[in-house]
Amino acid sequence: MLKRSWVNLLLVFLPLIAGIVEFVLINIWAQALPPFMVTADFGIFALVFGMTIRNLGIVALLMGLFITGLLLIYYNRAIRRQERMQMQVDEAKRDAEYSRRSFLRRLDHEIKNPLTGLRAALVNMEEVHTDTDRQRAVENANHAVERLTRLLTDLRKLSDLGERPIELWQVDIPDMLQDVVDAAHVLPAYQGREVNLLIPKVPSPFPMITGDRDLLVLAIYNLVENALKFTCETDSVEIRLLEDGRAILIEVADSGAGIPAEDVSKIFEELYRGSNARSTEGSGLGLALVHRIIALHGGQIEVRSSQEEPRGTVFTIRLPVTKKGFVLRPAN
Repeated sequence: MLKRSWVNLLLVFLPLIAGIVEFVLINIWAQALPPFMVTADFGIFALVFGMTIRNLGIVALLMGLFITGLLLIYYNRAIRRQERMQMQVDEAKRDAEYSRRSFLRRLDHEIKNPLTGLRAALVNMEEVHTDTDRQRAVENANHAVERLTRLLTDLRKLSDLGERPIELWQVDIPDMLQDVVDAAHVLPAYQGREVNLLIPKVPSPFPMITGDRDLLVLAIYNLVENALKFTCETDSVEIRLLEDGRAILIEVADSGAGIPAEDVSKIFEELYRGSNARSTEGSGLGLALVHRIIALHGGQIEVRSSQEEPRGTVFTIRLPVTKKGFVLRPAN
């Protein structure tokens, strides 16, 4: 990196200094010509020779000035480029610090809620006198512990994703999605809810992708559970599968209330809870986990949502298909 130092400035002005020195020396040398060079017989030659010598001095001075000018332009551009880079680094540091502080504030809030519930349940267990009230306090305590455990489990999952390589195997997407639907149908909180799986019959078989099947199941399952959580029994939840030869597209769509526009760009942040999700149970890490998993597979995830008719939310995942001749090796 360039720095504003006297060494750099000296190097920039070195050609000009050299040109000045050369100009002065040539002029001194020209003035010290031997006497015979100015006799009548050699008058014209002396005049021409002296002018040529002096012109060389002027040329040296101009060349030094020209090169120094070019170096000054380059130096100023380099300084400006360095300043822009430093501003970008400083901005990135500020953003990282802001994100860290936001994450810690959200984490403090998410941990404080179940701890407050657990503390209240323990106080109630000490003060209540009937078995029914005591049982209700125990249930509240268990609920608070489960919520805290779920939060810490999701945090550990996020941490593990950044520390270990993912396994690479061929994954049959239709079969994987059917497992997700089967798991969603047995969720106790959503008994009787339908999750429709829409898979085109042609072309067949569907292209394979390369990845970690368990992680992909977790990602899609989180999206489906999220869709069920924010919809009611009269709403629809669908998993749609498409492909374009280069990538597989998985859509998890619902006809729920939708996501507020100001929250759409932030929902993949860790512990972020949208304005319409704060009264709903959750760790705030599910969508961040999904985003991380899809990124590890070289894919992309997008969301579009509307709170006006036709309302609903669609998460679209794009995963690259396995190239022919690709050799799969499991992660170490």
